[in-house]
Amino acid sequence: MIVGLGNPGAEYEGTRHNIGFAVVDALSARAGSALFRRRFHGDYAEAPFGGQSVGLLKPLTYMNDSGRSVQAALAFYKRAPEDVLVVHDELDLPFAELKLKVGGGDAGHRGLRSVTAALGPGYGRLRMGIGRPPPGFAGTPADFVLRAFAPAEQAALSTMVEKAVEAAELVVRGGMAAAMNQINRR
Repeated sequence: MIVGLGNPGAEYEGTRHNIGFAVVDALSARAGSALFRRRFHGDYAEAPFGGQSVGLLKPLTYMNDSGRSVQAALAFYKRAPEDVLVVHDELDLPFAELKLKVGGGDAGHRGLRSVTAALGPGYGRLRMGIGRPPPGFAGTPADFVLRAFAPAEQAALSTMVEKAVEAAELVVRGGMAAAMNQINRR
């Protein structure tokens, strides 16, 4: 199952915090526009990748309660946390950099905190670099992640999402370890 973290509602579309939703939408489009339905406190679809059906989930519980949605889907399908790849924004990576990892802390990311509280730390993560607030930014990191990407970043955004789609497909087709070896050495 591939889970994209984000917040529901038009006011959050296109924000840094919703990059996970953008990747899941792009995966759906790649699979022929999988049909999303309201399930598991989110929008859920199944899409064919690598000869298997993969669940795509966008929790609609707001970021801070994402774990409730992911846990409901895993319980229904009787899957383990190791079968999940969570796609999320990452302040601690430079803009457009991607990293795959399993486990680890939440670095203050409340969506990850919620998922970890629900599943434990053993799930996979696709960390999408959104960078830190620029010098002179008047606000908190929470304010920064809820802002749209800067005009200078917009050009690279579609490339970043495409690379994330490719990384997620690598995980599905070859497993996390092989995908990490390929993605993390770039």
